[in-house]
Amino acid sequence: MKAVRYFGHKDVRVVNDLEKPTPKGDEVLLKIGGAGVCHSDLHIIDEGTVGDLVFTLGHENAGWVEEVGDTVTDYKKGDAVLVYGPWGCGHCKPCQQSKENYCNHQSELGYGGGLGLDGGMSEYMLVPSSRLLVPIHDLDPVIAAPLTDAALTPYSAIKKSLPKLMPDEFVVVIGVGGLGHVAVQILREMTGAAIIACDVTEDKLEFAKSLGAAYTVNSKDADAAEQILKIAGIQKVKVVLDFVGATPTIELGTKIVSMDGDLTIVGLGGGYYEYSMNGLPFGVSMSNPYWGSRTELMEVVGLARQKKIHIEIEQYKFDQANEVYDRMRQGKIKGRAVLTP
Repeated sequence: MKAVRYFGHKDVRVVNDLEKPTPKGDEVLLKIGGAGVCHSDLHIIDEGTVGDLVFTLGHENAGWVEEVGDTVTDYKKGDAVLVYGPWGCGHCKPCQQSKENYCNHQSELGYGGGLGLDGGMSEYMLVPSSRLLVPIHDLDPVIAAPLTDAALTPYSAIKKSLPKLMPDEFVVVIGVGGLGHVAVQILREMTGAAIIACDVTEDKLEFAKSLGAAYTVNSKDADAAEQILKIAGIQKVKVVLDFVGATPTIELGTKIVSMDGDLTIVGLGGGYYEYSMNGLPFGVSMSNPYWGSRTELMEVVGLARQKKIHIEIEQYKFDQANEVYDRMRQGKIKGRAVLTP
């Protein structure tokens, strides 16, 4: 079968010689409908963060059940499902709370399909346990695949700040890319806070406005912080969601977040922040969340089925994988790219 494989640092190839797996026990074999392309892939490909492992890429996956192992009772052939991305042990306390993204044994197990283990950029994907599947009912797997990260990650980050996102407050979204454009929609639907979107390109700022941002600021402007504070006033910004995570965006967040606010750094831009007592207002919570829980993915599916959120996608074939990664490096993908067999 055809697959997009990682062979080492900056070495990605489309192969046609993989054997179709056979599920055993609680394993499930999926026929892939779509696999999302993420900046996390570039960290693996360009930085070699997983070392010498060889595996199939793709950690945002959706498709149809093709075959099940002999102990699987909840799924049958043809069921449309998402694959929950972070694969934990399934037994520790966080896993029992549906938070496999924070599994106690993550350092021993790796991070999941497409992030060290075989992922979904393949005609078929073997999922190690039926507990890692989430039904999508009437959603199209090609469109739904990025929900597993591009929607789940911002949803989980926003959910923890919901008590602070009242109608008299401001929230800033930095980076209107694959995750940020979904964050704007989630904030629009689930909170009353006024949304300020920041990006370095005017087309993405216009995109953010069309999705529900009340204000936009170009974050490469030297006075970007002053522009935001002029909008928010003396109360400043209650929640800052940084989907870039570079040093300049982190510094921007520290300048605009309010007392008792949340500064949430989701992006993997390799930024650095040197803490000092006077560097942040009192009461600020600074966090770097990772992905989301399986139950939160169910809630994301609910938002999508109600048409309260949608992911802007560009669709490509597996053979175009390296072209897509090049487009992503150049910042030319609007929303999310999805590869299909």
